[in-house]
Amino acid sequence: MKSSLRLSDEVATALAAGRPVVALESTIISHGLPRPRNHAAALEFESILREAGVTPATIAVLDGVPRIGLDAEGVRRIADEDLAKASVRDLPILAARGASGATTVAATAHLAAKAGIRVFATGGLGGVHRGASETFDESADLSTLAVTPITVVSAGVKSVLDIAATLERLETYSVPVVGLGTTVFPSFWLRESAYTLDWAVDTAEQVADVMAAHDALGHTQGIVVANPIPADQAWQREEHDRVLATAFAEAEAQGIRGKAVTPFLLGRIVELSEGRSLEVNLDLARNNVRVAGRIAAAWSARA
Repeated sequence: MKSSLRLSDEVATALAAGRPVVALESTIISHGLPRPRNHAAALEFESILREAGVTPATIAVLDGVPRIGLDAEGVRRIADEDLAKASVRDLPILAARGASGATTVAATAHLAAKAGIRVFATGGLGGVHRGASETFDESADLSTLAVTPITVVSAGVKSVLDIAATLERLETYSVPVVGLGTTVFPSFWLRESAYTLDWAVDTAEQVADVMAAHDALGHTQGIVVANPIPADQAWQREEHDRVLATAFAEAEAQGIRGKAVTPFLLGRIVELSEGRSLEVNLDLARNNVRVAGRIAAAWSARA
């Protein structure tokens, strides 16, 4: 598989030299943010890492080739072109057809690990959807982390998902979840959910210690670092709860069911919050990128 990946010179050189590298997904750019702010965000996420001495590896499939690290034209393409949303199952189809796709958390984690990258920054992890007992709607992010040795820095999962079921599924898959400076699992826009974690760490170096022990024990799962958004950037709970209640009520009134529910909710949340949720989304993504950079540096220092 590694021979089918195309690593940028920057990423290949950093990996060969044992320097810190952080993977970044492309779906947040292609599907999660409006144009032209998505292009600026992609450049900003990479800049945050470079300024910290860490090499960014934004990942996408372009013209059938998984790219690990994008040049300026590649970043422009994921921001400006209407790319398919590509999970792990879609990768061979894109490759066979010579098509392009923005990689989800699952696909990014899969490709990053194949390239030898150990740390990945995203906004929020996918999870088990509400009503999944009937729809079986569950993100491939979870099953991919069950077999992929990568550390994912995430602000938890969006509060529109079934957080309890998501944590149970991660436990079933033996994926460690550690809070960074917290024993409460964050819920994306909010610093806290109703669910506590068994384990917490305080520093990037301690995350690297967990990664090393994970490897030494022969484990091949991923690790989830639950990183709450800073308190001064979090969405106010009162507004959050009001907006979500309205969005759920509208979905129910319009008879929206199954897999259509979450995209509808996320779209309405942005509209009902007049863009406030989007700003929080960007803030937490920036914070996760910074933390992932520190973890990658601590991991690199162990070599």
